[in-house]
Order: sequence, then C-alpha cells, then structure tokens
Amino acid sequence: MTAADSYVLITAVRDEEKTIGETIGSVVNQTLRPIEWVIVSDGSIDQTDAIIGAAASKHSWITFVRLPMTPGRSFAKMVAAINAGVKEIRRNDYRFIGLLDGDLRFNEDYFQKVLLRFTTEPSLGLAGGMVVDIGDDPNQVPRNTMDVPGAVQLFSRECYEAVGGYFPIPEGGFDAVACAHARMFGFRTMLVTELVVDHLKPRNISAGGKYRRYRQLGVRDYAIGYHPLFMAIKCIGRLRESPVIVSGLARCVGYFSRAVCRAPRVVTPAVVSHIRSEQMKRLGLARFTRSAKAR
Repeated sequence: MTAADSYVLITAVRDEEKTIGETIGSVVNQTLRPIEWVIVSDGSIDQTDAIIGAAASKHSWITFVRLPMTPGRSFAKMVAAINAGVKEIRRNDYRFIGLLDGDLRFNEDYFQKVLLRFTTEPSLGLAGGMVVDIGDDPNQVPRNTMDVPGAVQLFSRECYEAVGGYFPIPEGGFDAVACAHARMFGFRTMLVTELVVDHLKPRNISAGGKYRRYRQLGVRDYAIGYHPLFMAIKCIGRLRESPVIVSGLARCVGYFSRAVCRAPRVVTPAVVSHIRSEQMKRLGLARFTRSAKAR
C-alpha cells in the first residue's frame, strides 16, 4: 500500500456474533488492508466482544473499543458509537476514512477497486459498493446511484472533514444526509454498482416485521426532508415490489403520518432544501422548483 491508498475503517456493532466474523474475514483478506480499523461494540451481550477481541489480539491494526450497555436501540445511538470510534483513531497519516457495518461480506479486492475510483475521479469525495441482501437480485441497480449506503461509505479525508462526520438523526438516514452534505460542499458521490457487497441479514430488522420496517423507512424519509411529491411517486413505484402493496403502502403511511402532524426535524433547512432540489431535478421539475422559489 502507498500513502495515497491509506485508509482507516470504523465499525459499530451490537450483538453481531453471527456475522461479525465474516466481516472481519473479508477485511483481513483484502489485497489492500486498512492501516487501522476501530471496531466499537455498543454494549453487546453475546459473543461479539470475544470474536472482536480475538481478531484484535492477532492483528495489531485492529482496535477493539467496548462501550457500556445502555437500554434500547436507535440510529442516534449508532451515530454516537461511530463517533466514539472516530475519536479512537490513533493513526493520522490516512487519506480515506470509511464506515463499515458488521454484517457484510465482500471480495478480497473490494477496497482496492473502490480506492481506484478516487484515483480516476478527482472530484470524488464519497464512494461505496452496492449492498444487497442475501437472496435478492444483485443485478437490480437502484435508480439513484449518487447515494451510498452507510454500511460501506468511504470518504476522502477532505470530504469527511468538510462534512463534519455523521449527524445523529433518531429516525435514521444519517448516511443519506452525509451524501447530501458532501454534494453541498462540491464533492461527487458515487454508488459503484458493479461492486456487490453481501448483506448477511435483513436490513433494518430491529424495527420488527416487514410492515413495520418499511413504515420506519417512510418515517426516515420524512425526517431527512424528502419532498412530498417525490415521496408519493416513490411509494407508487414500490407497490409492485415484494411484498406486493405492503412495501409502498407502509412507506407512504410512515412518511405522511409524520407530515400531517408536521413532526419536527433535526436536519437543517439548508440540507432539506438541497435534498428536495436534487429530487425535483430527478423528476425533471427543476425549472418549476426555481420558479416557486422566485415567487
């Protein structure tokens, strides 16, 4: 590895004994390893700590951080654990910093190929592969290839410092906000769709059954400022996804139930405005948006 390729990783986990070993194996086997990897256990009560500890004792570039157990789960707590990991970074000679979930599996050249994108794309500030749940079609490319899932976000150091890291949003969506922030500061963000990362368990499973999980995604989309028109079109498009009707309907209920009561957001108006502006452009309504602002 050259200095130009040096990167550090942060992983925050809680009770991931079934998957963290696979993630550790994927990182250890990389053709380009990180110069440091901080793994934070956020109050795990299963064998997660033992698995991480064993890896840290074997590899000096892995740092194990244990946080005390606190009741409940939330996306804001996840961000707090991530930020705690960032503070534990000992190396200061890295050029890239990445977030990596503890329930993933990927090819041994994954990070080498992601880092190559930064070499060929000078304006790139944030990139990552496509995270696909086991059993889903890896060839189904999402319509939005600008946003990178938080599970695999890799920032240039300049971009990460400009963005200021992750913002705690109780409803989730801190990764989407990070992408929007990066673009606000003039950096390009890229979902590298040919690099598929296996997600080893259903996404957002802590929210409960499928209906509750999809409903929570709608709540998240409201919290980060999705435009109502964009959200309505998105929900209609999701009606045909499996489970049929439920995927789109639950998202719609989650979003518009919050919109009707005008639930407060912690995301700044500037970020909301930027997200909505991008969404209107994707719908081909940018001119309408500019006219509305002018009035």
